[in-house]
Amino acid sequence: MIILGNSLILLGAAFLFLGALGLVRMPDVYNRIQAGTKAVTLGSLALLIGVAVHNPNWWPKLLLIGLFILFTSPVSSSTIARAAYLAGVKPFQKLENQKSENL
Repeated sequence: MIILGNSLILLGAAFLFLGALGLVRMPDVYNRIQAGTKAVTLGSLALLIGVAVHNPNWWPKLLLIGLFILFTSPVSSSTIARAAYLAGVKPFQKLENQKSENL
Protein backbone atom coordinates (compact mmCIF):
# COMPACT_ATOMS: atom_id res chain seq x y z
CA MET A 1 0.00 0.00 0.00
CA ILE A 2 2.90 2.33 0.69
CA ILE A 3 4.21 1.87 -2.85
CA LEU A 4 0.74 2.60 -4.29
CA GLY A 5 0.37 5.74 -2.17
CA ASN A 6 3.84 6.98 -3.07
CA SER A 7 3.21 6.27 -6.77
CA LEU A 8 -0.04 8.25 -6.73
CA ILE A 9 1.59 11.16 -4.92
CA LEU A 10 4.45 11.14 -7.45
CA LEU A 11 1.99 10.94 -10.35
CA GLY A 12 -0.01 13.83 -8.90
CA ALA A 13 3.13 15.92 -8.43
CA ALA A 14 4.15 15.21 -12.04
CA PHE A 15 0.76 16.36 -13.37
CA LEU A 16 0.86 19.47 -11.18
CA PHE A 17 4.32 20.27 -12.55
CA LEU A 18 3.18 19.73 -16.14
CA GLY A 19 0.16 21.96 -15.53
CA ALA A 20 2.41 24.71 -14.22
CA LEU A 21 4.73 24.25 -17.19
CA GLY A 22 1.74 24.51 -19.52
CA LEU A 23 0.81 27.84 -17.95
CA VAL A 24 4.22 29.17 -18.90
CA ARG A 25 4.56 27.57 -22.35
CA MET A 26 1.11 27.99 -23.91
CA PRO A 27 0.65 30.91 -26.33
CA ASP A 28 -2.71 32.37 -25.27
CA VAL A 29 -5.19 32.51 -22.41
CA TYR A 30 -7.46 29.81 -23.80
CA ASN A 31 -4.68 27.22 -24.05
CA ARG A 32 -3.41 28.21 -20.62
CA ILE A 33 -6.86 27.61 -19.15
CA GLN A 34 -6.84 24.09 -20.61
CA ALA A 35 -3.36 23.32 -19.28
CA GLY A 36 -4.15 24.75 -15.88
CA THR A 37 -7.53 23.14 -15.48
CA LYS A 38 -7.14 19.63 -16.86
CA ALA A 39 -3.64 18.76 -15.65
CA VAL A 40 -3.94 20.41 -12.27
CA THR A 41 -7.32 18.79 -11.56
CA LEU A 42 -5.98 15.35 -12.40
CA GLY A 43 -2.79 16.00 -10.42
CA SER A 44 -4.67 17.22 -7.38
CA LEU A 45 -7.01 14.23 -7.38
CA ALA A 46 -4.11 11.77 -7.74
CA LEU A 47 -2.31 13.53 -4.90
CA LEU A 48 -5.40 13.38 -2.69
CA ILE A 49 -5.90 9.67 -3.40
CA GLY A 50 -2.25 9.01 -2.62
CA VAL A 51 -2.56 10.82 0.70
CA ALA A 52 -5.76 8.90 1.43
CA VAL A 53 -3.95 5.61 0.85
CA HIS A 54 -1.30 6.66 3.37
CA ASN A 55 -3.82 7.98 5.93
CA PRO A 56 -7.12 6.06 5.71
CA ASN A 57 -8.66 8.11 8.53
CA TRP A 58 -8.57 11.21 6.31
CA TRP A 59 -10.83 9.73 3.57
CA PRO A 60 -13.94 11.86 4.38
CA LYS A 61 -12.02 15.14 4.39
CA LEU A 62 -10.06 14.28 1.27
CA LEU A 63 -13.25 13.20 -0.50
CA LEU A 64 -14.83 16.59 0.24
CA ILE A 65 -11.72 18.39 -1.01
CA GLY A 66 -11.75 16.29 -4.20
CA LEU A 67 -15.44 16.98 -4.81
CA PHE A 68 -14.85 20.69 -4.28
CA ILE A 69 -12.07 20.62 -6.89
CA LEU A 70 -14.23 18.67 -9.34
CA PHE A 71 -17.12 21.14 -9.00
CA THR A 72 -15.20 24.40 -8.99
CA SER A 73 -12.52 23.76 -11.61
CA PRO A 74 -14.80 23.54 -14.69
CA VAL A 75 -16.92 26.46 -13.53
CA SER A 76 -13.92 28.70 -12.93
CA SER A 77 -12.23 27.80 -16.22
CA SER A 78 -15.37 28.45 -18.27
CA THR A 79 -15.93 31.74 -16.44
CA ILE A 80 -12.38 32.88 -17.16
CA ALA A 81 -12.69 31.83 -20.83
CA ARG A 82 -15.99 33.67 -21.18
CA ALA A 83 -14.58 36.81 -19.58
CA ALA A 84 -11.57 36.70 -21.92
CA TYR A 85 -13.84 36.23 -24.93
CA LEU A 86 -16.13 39.10 -23.91
CA ALA A 87 -13.08 41.31 -23.31
CA GLY A 88 -12.07 40.73 -26.94
CA VAL A 89 -9.06 38.47 -26.43
CA LYS A 90 -8.42 36.69 -29.72
CA PRO A 91 -7.24 33.07 -29.82
CA PHE A 92 -3.67 32.46 -30.97
CA GLN A 93 -3.39 31.70 -34.68
CA LYS A 94 -0.19 30.66 -36.35
CA LEU A 95 0.28 32.46 -39.66
CA GLU A 96 0.30 30.11 -42.64
CA ASN A 97 2.69 32.15 -44.78
CA GLN A 98 5.34 32.50 -42.07
CA LYS A 99 8.49 30.53 -42.76
CA SER A 100 9.74 28.23 -40.08
CA GLU A 101 12.90 29.38 -38.35
CA ASN A 102 14.11 25.79 -38.07
CA LEU A 103 14.54 25.29 -41.82
